[in-house]
Amino acid sequence: LCACFCFADDSSGNGVNALCEGGPLPGHSEVKRLQPNRDTVFFRDGVRRIDFVLSYVDDKDERKQERRKEFEANLQKEGLELETEDKSESKDHKTYFLKIHAPWEVLATYADVLNIKVPFKDSDMQHGPDVHLDWLSCPFRLPDHIMHPQTDYFTYPFDKNKMDFFLINDKETFFPPSTRNRIVFYILARVPYYREGYKDREKTGIKRLLNNGTYTAAFPLHDCRYWKRARNAECESERFNLYKHWARFLCFYKEQPLNLIKKYYGEKIGIYFAWLGFYTEMLFFAAVMGVICFTYGALSYGNNKSSEEICDANIGGSILMCPLCDKKCPFWKLNSTCFSSWQSHLFDNEGTIFFAIFMGIWVTLFLEFWKRRQARLEYEWDLVDFEEEQQQLQIRPEFEIKCTNRRENKITKEMEPYLPVTSKCARFCFSGATVIFWISLIVACIIGVIAYRLAVYAAFASIIKDPMRKIQLVGRFITPQLATSVTASCINFVIIMILNFFYEKVAIWITDMEIPKTHLEYENRLTIKIFMFQFVNYYSSCFYVAFFKGKFVGYPGKYSYMFGNFTKLRNEEVGCLVHCGSSFHILLVPVLMRNWWSSRKGRHNPENHYSRWEQDYVLLNFSQIGLFYEYLEMVIQFGFITLFVASFPLAPVLALFNNILEIRVDAWKFTTQFRRPVASKARNIGAWQEILNSVAILSVVTNAFIMAFTSDMIPRMVYLYAYSKDASMSGYINNSLSVYNISQIHPDNMPEENWHNSTTTCRYRDYRYPPGHERQYTHTMQFWHILAAKMAFIIIMEHVVFVVKFFVAWLIPDVPSDVKARIKRERYLIQEYLHKYEVERLKVQLSASFITEPRSETSLTPDKHEVVSECS
Repeated sequence: LCACFCFADDSSGNGVNALCEGGPLPGHSEVKRLQPNRDTVFFRDGVRRIDFVLSYVDDKDERKQERRKEFEANLQKEGLELETEDKSESKDHKTYFLKIHAPWEVLATYADVLNIKVPFKDSDMQHGPDVHLDWLSCPFRLPDHIMHPQTDYFTYPFDKNKMDFFLINDKETFFPPSTRNRIVFYILARVPYYREGYKDREKTGIKRLLNNGTYTAAFPLHDCRYWKRARNAECESERFNLYKHWARFLCFYKEQPLNLIKKYYGEKIGIYFAWLGFYTEMLFFAAVMGVICFTYGALSYGNNKSSEEICDANIGGSILMCPLCDKKCPFWKLNSTCFSSWQSHLFDNEGTIFFAIFMGIWVTLFLEFWKRRQARLEYEWDLVDFEEEQQQLQIRPEFEIKCTNRRENKITKEMEPYLPVTSKCARFCFSGATVIFWISLIVACIIGVIAYRLAVYAAFASIIKDPMRKIQLVGRFITPQLATSVTASCINFVIIMILNFFYEKVAIWITDMEIPKTHLEYENRLTIKIFMFQFVNYYSSCFYVAFFKGKFVGYPGKYSYMFGNFTKLRNEEVGCLVHCGSSFHILLVPVLMRNWWSSRKGRHNPENHYSRWEQDYVLLNFSQIGLFYEYLEMVIQFGFITLFVASFPLAPVLALFNNILEIRVDAWKFTTQFRRPVASKARNIGAWQEILNSVAILSVVTNAFIMAFTSDMIPRMVYLYAYSKDASMSGYINNSLSVYNISQIHPDNMPEENWHNSTTTCRYRDYRYPPGHERQYTHTMQFWHILAAKMAFIIIMEHVVFVVKFFVAWLIPDVPSDVKARIKRERYLIQEYLHKYEVERLKVQLSASFITEPRSETSLTPDKHEVVSECS
């Protein structure tokens, strides 16, 4: 093997370099001539590969020096080979770099322990041809060597006792770099650093050494610089290929090289990008329907009879409305809301109902088709037989260290650490109480924001002049309701960010305190805790605007107040899709903008550091739970576009554009900004799958209630088919407003300004009998008809969507039939090859035992017949 040298000069006189030559990508120029023996992934001998790098600064701390000495001595006892780069060789002349190489014996031993699958025969399975139109899909496809970087093999868990069964052509390259760094990290996480004879269980693993500052970093190396291909033909350039074909934004319309991502970063990261890409593809259909719904609202703009009546000076201009708040709010003319009524029609129209039903079906199709896509990836990535129980072999070092009690495993009959039931219950109770406390804190903050909305509404009403007396330009477009909603949403967003910052640290702390046994268990517990918090944190304000605002107002003679009449915080009256949508996109848009900002604040000059380990050292560390935050961001977005999509049909469009950017930003961060993560396996997206299923079911209910109680569609339909005299919407505005006698309004509810007008009554939004009626100010029969229609709509919509949902789930199998057939065929072939190998091995052993026996005349003939009979 040759060292992976990356020369800076372009002069090349041999054919090998010419074949591998790749020019620098646009925007990246060489900064200096690199030393040939420095930009390499090999030891100084050019043969042994660097599988892991540890860095530290010698600060003359004797305790740290002693820890490093013992730790490195124990690494060598495990069979690892070490090589140190002196600080004088580093750019800052302060940092030492310890390079680690795992020889064949170590790799083989731990591959056996971890049940790592390796190839034993070229696959003769024919993959079905891709169903696509070549002429149509060609612009979106990548070169075949990028999409399929590896030959397809039959694989089997590695066994040191069956070395000749596997395709071991070269021991140095048999295990790929991702597998090598996974094995080395497994060792680093479990090697102690205490002196021999002074056993201290807590002094174990690289994680503790990083936490106490003994080492400053621990990471596997990238294979080359991302902006220029390695010159040597035998050197890998996978990072360069990923950057060129995947991470650049100009590739946004191209398919993702999922197989190359899996090969370089591992299956866990590969499955994330596969899910994100599939989610983005499915968003395209939701975005198209959202645009159609919005376009319908825009095209039917001129046929909106309700808005015409509101804006008509003879109708809306003659209707005097009751004050919207106490003291500060004057009486006002209905036509002052002319612009808001037109704006509301864009989102609240007949098409919105069909869009809400479509999204209920869309989310089912998305989840069902993802299961099929996931099953195909499991087969293609050889994860079919990968059981989560295998991760029991990978017990978290923290669990082994902190759990001093031992008991016999009923299956393996070996002693293993365990956490007593009493300790486990106490930890869970404390953890649950902490989560409840923080969720209660969020609810308290939301109540505070609601109180702010009620308190400042009157102030905005006095600032924005009454249009009946003096119409200002700003007053035509910004109503007190809209100003209150926007400012409250902004304050709520700031509170969300602050609480997120603190709670994430608390969630990690209490999850660590629970001492989960495996990494999978740790991630699932952390996922549930943080998502519960984020669900309440992000969505509570949207739930308030959608389901509570404007629903418990009362009427002029008996207004409802928050916390009772003594608070003087009168409940908000107006609740419509416009305000729900404004709260929705104020929370969603900053999340989308975060991706753009993250692409601008990255590190842009890692190439200034001339050695391979120093180039990677200055990059950002990607933690073991780093992928968790990527999933969380997308699932929160998924909740926005499903739970409240009826209030803002353009949400899928924003999400689509965000995800196109998200894929390339994440790819750019992985290839240029992050150190190479330690490869790990996963066959699915874990606990996120159940969270998505739960959100999907809840979204059907929320959208049904939004359409029934927040939208104005049901009252309009009831009026059109039951109360309209000419089967039109003429007169709907007058019909939807009740009458109240101004002289009966309590003085505390009257405006501070003197009221001088001949009008004796004002109008308010409700269905109540007028003054003078024998049942004055009680609900009319039309109110109950509308309420019955709303409840019927909810029941019908939920049943229709759920019936379609479960029918689609039944109709579409989770695993495609061709994949099932291939899995069975492959298992049969593997067993057949394994059986042949065992038979041949037995024959060889019998032949060897026959040859080594003494060849006496008396014993030779019987033994021969015996051997022949056994082998026949």
